[in-house]
Amino acid sequence: MATLITVVGPTAIGKTTLSIKLANHFDAPIISCDSRQFYTEMTIGTAVPNAEELAAAPHHFIQNRSISEDYNVGQFEKDALELLSELFKENAVVIMVGGSGLYVDAVLKGLDHFPDVDEKIRTQLTADLDQFGIEHLQKQLQELDPISYNTIAIENPQRLIRALEISIGTNIPFSTFKNKPKTPRSFHSIKVGINADRVIIYDRINKRVDRMMSEGLLDEVKGLLPYKNLNALQTVGYRELFLYLENKSTLEEAVQEIKKNTRRFAKRQLTWFKKDPEILWFDHLTKFKAIIKEIETKF
Repeated sequence: MATLITVVGPTAIGKTTLSIKLANHFDAPIISCDSRQFYTEMTIGTAVPNAEELAAAPHHFIQNRSISEDYNVGQFEKDALELLSELFKENAVVIMVGGSGLYVDAVLKGLDHFPDVDEKIRTQLTADLDQFGIEHLQKQLQELDPISYNTIAIENPQRLIRALEISIGTNIPFSTFKNKPKTPRSFHSIKVGINADRVIIYDRINKRVDRMMSEGLLDEVKGLLPYKNLNALQTVGYRELFLYLENKSTLEEAVQEIKKNTRRFAKRQLTWFKKDPEILWFDHLTKFKAIIKEIETKF
C-alpha cells in the first residue's frame, strides 16, 4: 500500500535534514506542509531549504505561491491530496515534512467543519485588532476557549480571529468543533517526530535567528515592508522587524522578540504534536539507522 511518512517536530530541530535522508533512502519525493514556506518572496525568515537541499530530492510546495495570493489550509488539503494521488502512481513512499500541525492534520485526517456565523462578528474583531492590538484578542480567546488559546498560532491574526468568531457566534468554544470523524485516506500513514530537551531547542532557535540576521533577513523584510498587512506576512521574523523599520523598537529588541516568539511557537508545536499517540518520537541525535529500523516495523 502507498505510504506517506510525515516528519514533524518543533522549529529548528532538523526536520529538513531528516526528510532528505528519508527521501534518499526510500527514493521518494518530498511534500512540504510548512505554511510559511509556500511563498516565493519569503526565503530567509522561513528557513526554506537551500539549493543543495532542494537538489538532493524532488520537493513540492516550496515557494510555489505569491504572498499576494489568498491561500489557506483548505486549499492546501485539496492540492496536497491531488498531488499525492499522482505521486503514488510512481512512488511507493512519499515524505511529508513541516511544523504546521493544522496543515499536517489536513492531509492526514481532513479538516474540521464549522458552522456559519454572522460576518459582522469578524468585522468587529478585525476592528478590535486594529484599535486594541493582538494582545486584546488573545486575552479574549483565553477566556472563551483556553484549549484553543494553548494550541493554535495565536500570533497569527487570521487564526486568532477565526477561533474567536466561531466561539462568539455559536457561544460554543472553537475547540469543541474539532477532532470529529474524518474521511479515511487511501494511503498508509507513518508519523515521525524529532525532539530534544527544551534548553537545546531554545539554543538552536536562538542560533538560527542569529544566522538568519547574518544572512540578510533585515534586507528581505525591508523589501516586503509595503506588503506588511498581507496575511502571509503576519508571522514571526517579519512582524517584529516591521516594527523596527517603523521605529517602534530597536533592532536589538526586534531580534530578541523574534527569538522569544519563535520559542513560544516551538512550544505550541510540541503541544499540538504531543497529543498524537501515533507519532514515533526520536531524540534529534538518534542515528538514522535506528530511525529507519523503527519506521520499517510500521509498514
